[in-house]
Amino acid sequence: MKFHFTASSHTESRERLAELIAMHGQHDSEQADAIIVLGGDGKMLQSMRDAIRDNKPIFGMNCGRVGFLMNDYASTELGERVNAAIEAHLHPLTLVATDCDGVKHEALAINEVSLLRQTHNAAHSSIFVNDVQQMEMLVCDGVMIATPAGSTAYNLSAHGPILPIGADLLALTPISAFRPRRWRGALLPADSEVRIEVRDPDFRPQSVTADNIEFRNIATVTIKQASDIKITLLHDKARSLSDRIISEQFQP
Repeated sequence: MKFHFTASSHTESRERLAELIAMHGQHDSEQADAIIVLGGDGKMLQSMRDAIRDNKPIFGMNCGRVGFLMNDYASTELGERVNAAIEAHLHPLTLVATDCDGVKHEALAINEVSLLRQTHNAAHSSIFVNDVQQMEMLVCDGVMIATPAGSTAYNLSAHGPILPIGADLLALTPISAFRPRRWRGALLPADSEVRIEVRDPDFRPQSVTADNIEFRNIATVTIKQASDIKITLLHDKARSLSDRIISEQFQP
């Protein structure tokens, strides 16, 4: 098999990159059968965006700490592992944000899109789903929309639900909601379009982040699933992404 290897800047990742290239060679991503990512989940998210252009499957090997999206590292039998791997198909979110100066910003998010207050003032937001106002005023630290792949990340830390891979759903989760005090969020069909309007953005400014891409002083944000974009992750049968997400629901 032909592989294209990419690695984070950490010393361990770079050392393993050199080892694997010496063993398997290095091919352009356009010609490769698979992209091999060395690092942690941050590097994987970056590589997933890069791989959209070439439409290649991605096999990650953990050289970081958590590595939830990654496989265990091994330099041998790489071709056999990739051939036998279980596929998980992910669709990213598209973000279109307009800032207070009227400038539009666009980005893709693999895990989640999150709005966060920029100052000590609580964030005030109105929430629309498919152009219907579902919440006139959410007072909080922020709010996010998470994909199934991202539901075990920031979304879970904010007490949002875990969504199985393949679930045709998105999680809309508040971050430290103050009013409505007991609102815990909503599960939405994956084809929903969510629009969030920032109330009083001059006095209560908010930023929006698509994974690790941030835009500040936002007035409105529209988020929907990019159903026309499919990212294929490869995992060892013994540790498929689907199995990991199920297992995560039983962790203490």
